Amino acid sequence: MIFGEFTAAAPEITLLIMICVVLIADLFVSDENRIVTFWLTIAALAVTAWSILATAPAARTLLFDGSYVSDALSQVLKLGVVGVVAVGFLYARDYLRQNALFKGEYYILGMFGLLGMLIMISANSLLTMYLGLETLSLSLYALVAFDRNNADSAESAMKYFVLGAIASGSLLYGISWVYGMTGSLQFDQIAIAVQDPAVNSMPLWFGMAFMIVGIAFKFGAVPFHMWLPDVYQGARSSVTLYIASAPKLAALALILRILVDGLGELHEVWQGMIMVLAVLSLVVGNVVAIAQTNIKRMLGYSAIAHVGFILLAIFTGTEQGYAAALFYTLTYVVMAAGAFGVVILLSRKGFEAESLVDFKGLNARSPWFALMMLFFMFGMAGVPPWVGFFAKLNVISAVLDAGFPALAIMMVLASVVGAYYYLRVIWYMYFDKAEDRSVFQAGADTRLVLSLNGLAVLALGVFPGSLLALCIQVIQAVN
Repeated sequence: MIFGEFTAAAPEITLLIMICVVLIADLFVSDENRIVTFWLTIAALAVTAWSILATAPAARTLLFDGSYVSDALSQVLKLGVVGVVAVGFLYARDYLRQNALFKGEYYILGMFGLLGMLIMISANSLLTMYLGLETLSLSLYALVAFDRNNADSAESAMKYFVLGAIASGSLLYGISWVYGMTGSLQFDQIAIAVQDPAVNSMPLWFGMAFMIVGIAFKFGAVPFHMWLPDVYQGARSSVTLYIASAPKLAALALILRILVDGLGELHEVWQGMIMVLAVLSLVVGNVVAIAQTNIKRMLGYSAIAHVGFILLAIFTGTEQGYAAALFYTLTYVVMAAGAFGVVILLSRKGFEAESLVDFKGLNARSPWFALMMLFFMFGMAGVPPWVGFFAKLNVISAVLDAGFPALAIMMVLASVVGAYYYLRVIWYMYFDKAEDRSVFQAGADTRLVLSLNGLAVLALGVFPGSLLALCIQVIQAVN
């Protein structure tokens, strides 16, 4: 039995062992040969991905006294975060070299953050979830401050740390109330306990409200979004890419495990809280993004608006809504990684392509990568046939089927407003003259993967059926 438990947890164990290997190997690698650390890291992620596939369970399995779950949802999300982190490391490689930041610590911290995500995704206990969340958060705080000579990065890291500590405290406080009322930390046992009429509902709701505050902060939902635009702008572009992509999948696992698996019987209670967060995120994210001139801040507020769509899908409380949320998050992560990949591509030594005007005339400099950025912007705007259109359509359909036409209309209007700031980037690329004629310094492998990333946004939009069917199958398997 012990052997079986360790086998099921092979992805986390494998990644931890590989982190130790990379950490020790990096001690013997000179700065000139730091590429060795990079390739060791990619190999570590490849081995981790193989272990996820090799240990996939035939059915939902609870392990380690019920604190760890291995199921179809965990397999899909784990493969997603490992793949996105690997792509992010590749995009960051040449950028880090150019800015004298090509150090082993970057990859070590990134892998520790990945370990936290894997733990969160397979958590079946509030305590396990919290440990995974803190492992991820501490890694992100250090990554934001990774460039020690950058005052903006240090300021962003301090803001992130202070606000993150408050959110973690709120989440832990809510956990203590839920544990006090249900007598358990495991989601399946909490789900049984909340059905007991003898359980006092008011203290349970009180604790749940504090947990939703912590969840909303990790998602970057309004009004707990204050950290997100500042951290996106202040962190190095490679770090912003990391924060903007893979952790969104872990945050989805956080909300599905806690609210759906653990507190699903209280759906009518938390439904209103989620709806308020979602509507505020949609409105504030799209409206404030219009005023941004820094593309990283613009994409930050854009992320807040996309979180509104994800939360509204979860708000429905239906399998259709949960599948739409999973589909939306997976596709958004692909688009966000690609968009920040283009930002990194345009950056060079001593220059960050952060301003919207830095995209002027990109079509004249590189018609191909201007086209890729167009794919990412159209995808995020929800223009057919790019995948963002079908992601939003699925969420709107789920909300309509749940009986909330007013919310569906608001989502459509918010998407129309949001299209403006995405189209503005395209205008700069195709209809303004280039102010910068510098040559891109990214390697051939980076350009290839970035191109495949852009084409994937179109391909998933033209043929969305397979991924959507997988999402539906995964949700049905865990419910």
